[in-house]
Amino acid sequence: MNNKIITTLLLSPFLFLSCGKDRKEITDNAAAIPVKVSGMTAQNNGSFVTASGKIEAENSANVSTRMMGYVTKVHVKVGQKVSAGQLMVSINATDLQAKKAQVDASILQATAAFNNAKKDYERFTVLFNQQSASQKELDDMTSRYEMAKAGLDAAKQMRNEVLAQFNYSNITAPFSGEVTNTFVKEGDMANPGMPLVSIEGVSRLQVTAMVSESDIANIQNGMAVKVLVKSINKEVTGKVIEVSSSAKNTGGQYLVKVSLNQIDKAILSGMFVNVQFPVANKTQTTNTTDKVLVPESALVKQGQLTGIYTIGNGNKAILRWLRIGKTFGNQVEVLSGLSAEEQYIVSAEGKLYNGAKVSIQ
Repeated sequence: MNNKIITTLLLSPFLFLSCGKDRKEITDNAAAIPVKVSGMTAQNNGSFVTASGKIEAENSANVSTRMMGYVTKVHVKVGQKVSAGQLMVSINATDLQAKKAQVDASILQATAAFNNAKKDYERFTVLFNQQSASQKELDDMTSRYEMAKAGLDAAKQMRNEVLAQFNYSNITAPFSGEVTNTFVKEGDMANPGMPLVSIEGVSRLQVTAMVSESDIANIQNGMAVKVLVKSINKEVTGKVIEVSSSAKNTGGQYLVKVSLNQIDKAILSGMFVNVQFPVANKTQTTNTTDKVLVPESALVKQGQLTGIYTIGNGNKAILRWLRIGKTFGNQVEVLSGLSAEEQYIVSAEGKLYNGAKVSIQ
């Protein structure tokens, strides 16, 4: 029995060595994860200037009234499309109707007085030519006729004034567009200058962007630009239509307006954008550096950290932590952690981890 125990103890190290060897072979022979690798994209730092902006309608208005009265009807809803001249809000105009009736009555009275004065003037003109009336009588009839004519004209102008006030009781759309907000409801008191309905034109959109003083000199009217709509990750083109020459009221930033070249139903007023202004001929005397950009889909985020998988010795995935900067379309600027021309993993057909064996496709 002692011989068996001794034999077993002698064989044990060989058994453990054999097991360790098998585990190492299993690890080394583990299936490599197929990955796609790309070189870094380098762009010259002076190729464009990026500014943040916001989309807005070229035509927008807060429609108000010049009269006071109770709102009797709101004919539109938020999101409703309206055409130019369409009725949007009605305001009680009972007092205007009474005033119009008075004006109409005064016009009838002034018309009758004018007609009588005109007949008398014409009759006395004939009598004067026949030397049957004196010059004074003709002068009196002429004055009476002119006063009657002036009275009739004044009554008609009063009617025009009342009719103009009726326009302020029936609020119509100043242009075709979409209702973006309503500030009153039926029964509210409308006051002069108080906004009733907000409307924006949907035919044309523009971008308002703020550009720093160091870059504004490179931006000109008519310049073609690229506009990235962040929320829908869509890029469209546009053209600079206005460049402000003062930053007095904008906190040191210069206002630039860009007109979009195409209409897209997915792009809505109020969306935030990044505008890329091409300035390839920017100051040539300064030393330019390469801007390293990587696809946003290749980044790995863990809490507040952002990294990317690179290829290490023996075709192993190495997680490298990065410091990133601005976003340009679907690419992100790398400030540190990667250099130009260094390879990184774009996508993998499996779950990557630090030290995982990979197979480059």
